[in-house]
Amino acid sequence: MMMEIENLHTKIGDKEILKGLDLTLEKGKVHAVMGPNGAGKSTLSKAIVGHYDIEVSGGDIRYRGESILDWLPEKRALEGIFLSFQNPVEVPGVNNAYFLRTALNAKRAYKGLEPLNAAEFLKLLRKKLDELGISPDFVQRSLNVGFSGGEKKRNEVLQMHLLEPDLIILDEIDSGLDVDALRSVAEAINAIKSPERAFLVITHYSRILDYISPDYVHVLRDGRIIETGGPELVPRIEAEGYKIFGEETS
Repeated sequence: MMMEIENLHTKIGDKEILKGLDLTLEKGKVHAVMGPNGAGKSTLSKAIVGHYDIEVSGGDIRYRGESILDWLPEKRALEGIFLSFQNPVEVPGVNNAYFLRTALNAKRAYKGLEPLNAAEFLKLLRKKLDELGISPDFVQRSLNVGFSGGEKKRNEVLQMHLLEPDLIILDEIDSGLDVDALRSVAEAINAIKSPERAFLVITHYSRILDYISPDYVHVLRDGRIIETGGPELVPRIEAEGYKIFGEETS
């Protein structure tokens, strides 16, 4: 297993958000988590990466068999947990290529590998850009500055492609994308699927799942996973809403 989340309880301030959530993520599989607004979807992603807003008040998160609750966010990232943000931040004055090289060399140093020099990195970067169909001009701009919504999300995919994480969390990556941009981002994500890599796709709507076919669909409501099934759950949710799983409780 890639990750096991057991009886997870979380708080933001005094408010309990996750209320005994159980979820297992398998290697080589795409797990989709769907649920209404306020169900706790983004809280789940933040709890996995160790976001400072989230207090874990009970339960455990095990990554490759080891509890990560005491790991700093930096260690979780270096160990291969990647979160794609809903709204990636703009960083004026920081060249995109420089940022990518710094991030990659930080991971290489953590793994005991020699850093890539500028020439080595540029060769690798050109290869990854070509594989994803992204123009080289894309990485010469400041990080996310002036990027469209689709460009920001494609930049996140480029980061994934370079850093090669083991667990990729896509938190509503379809947010704000038109159909063409969504298809482009989804194709780039499909290009990095691997038997050794797990995806957790968190979404409110089903449209991203038309392009990234999930192996499992988990329904999150009121802080718990209340239903797990295959991709056949998606059209049912789309047609009838979350009421098909019974009344919400608190």
